[in-house]
Amino acid sequence: MPSTHSTRRSTLRAAATLAIACLSPWAKAQDKRPLEWVVGMAPGGGTDIVARSVADQMAKTLGQPIVVVNKPGAAHNIAADYVARSATPGNLLLTGDYAVLATNPWLYSKLSYNVDKDLASVGMLVRFPLILVVSPKLPVRNFQEFLAWAKAQPEGVNFASPGAGTPHHLAMELLRQRTGLKMTHVPYRGVTPAIQDIMGGQVPFMFVESAGGMPNITGGNLRAIAVASAKRMETLPEVPTLREQGVKDFEAFAWQGLSVNAAMPAAEVQRLNAALQQALNSTPVKARFQTLGVEAVPGTAEEMNAYAKVERARWGQLIKDIGLKID
Repeated sequence: MPSTHSTRRSTLRAAATLAIACLSPWAKAQDKRPLEWVVGMAPGGGTDIVARSVADQMAKTLGQPIVVVNKPGAAHNIAADYVARSATPGNLLLTGDYAVLATNPWLYSKLSYNVDKDLASVGMLVRFPLILVVSPKLPVRNFQEFLAWAKAQPEGVNFASPGAGTPHHLAMELLRQRTGLKMTHVPYRGVTPAIQDIMGGQVPFMFVESAGGMPNITGGNLRAIAVASAKRMETLPEVPTLREQGVKDFEAFAWQGLSVNAAMPAAEVQRLNAALQQALNSTPVKARFQTLGVEAVPGTAEEMNAYAKVERARWGQLIKDIGLKID
């Protein structure tokens, strides 16, 4: 008897084939125009690589060019505003991530767009596992040793992140709540300088996402002591989860989906979702994601909406608990 997962994958593939075969008149009128995929991060990072890998495959399925455009800054708000407020939204795609869809509505007192009214979901892209890493200079090899070391520091301990409100920062705030550790946040302008200071021992530990941290973990520049996902990572099978090491029900990811302007017709959203499912299940994309250590999350627009809603409520409560505001 086929498994539930294999049956679901078969259903998604069948729906994808049907949706692409039944293009709406609106979609047919658009199919000569290049699509513009807007990414709120600079070129070269994990977010950019995910978008370009998926875009290449989707373009082949759609028979329509997809051009990735980087608009970094303001915690992805510049990119989100560009798509949400466009007067000609028909050819715009957006990497709608954890920030845009879950945390920015809580972190910013005023946004130029309304995530519920101005953006629509196409489908999830990926989840980036978060990994708790320490400086190789720190005398700990697992989470229990880390706890003992941290509790022995009379002034508390510092942790790094790529910036306030990032998944890395908020996952550590969640860990602070669960463990009662006395910790001070040291925000950096991006993940690279934060990792460099962890490697150098200036700050002892942080959460890194898999795409940004794996090269330095496998190279021995960072020591991984736990992962924040519910299950161990296939690319780091020797590193136990925080749950395994006594932190009950702990789970945190950086994640991304594909969004569009809410004015896009439902038939076109379905067409894009169908191409997205084929891309996520393609051999080139699977191979690229494996090297990044990220997890593809195939599914419907409705499933992405539901996931984003749960994440917004969850992290919104934490943001209120710690009184965090960016502006």
